[in-house]
Amino acid sequence: MVSCKSTQKIISESDKILIKTEINQVLNDWHLAATEANYDNYFGKMDSISVFIGTDASENWTKKQFADFSKPYFDKGKAWDFKTLERNVYVNKQGNFVWFDELLNTWMGTCRGSGVLEKKGNTWVIKHYVLSVAIPNDDVQAVIAAKKKNDAVFLKKFN
Repeated sequence: MVSCKSTQKIISESDKILIKTEINQVLNDWHLAATEANYDNYFGKMDSISVFIGTDASENWTKKQFADFSKPYFDKGKAWDFKTLERNVYVNKQGNFVWFDELLNTWMGTCRGSGVLEKKGNTWVIKHYVLSVAIPNDDVQAVIAAKKKNDAVFLKKFN
């Protein structure tokens, strides 16, 4: 008799703790690579098919597009410096896939990052990352007014 049931191993809670430690190290090293303008270390942590979504509505980049955009900054020795304030890491039952959110102190003020990593062999790679500027609720109306003109231009692409 052939069964369609999955026989994937479910990891223990202690394994999840170890994975979270690994992920924190990968992400800390990734942010450090940008701070040190280490192009190879930064982009080496991203999967070949990864996506980076930046703070501008037009910034939905493949790894290559993001690397090409970023290269001049890295070449000048000054990329960006994001300091992690807090991070939450979540692990799937099999321990080969994680998602996270993080609060960051950046040159843009407080930002939120979130993403997905996958374990390929023995290496965790960033598959998807989203960076957003955290806007206090009391300031949202002022931000809406400030971006209204640019949003109108941008949204014409979708009409």
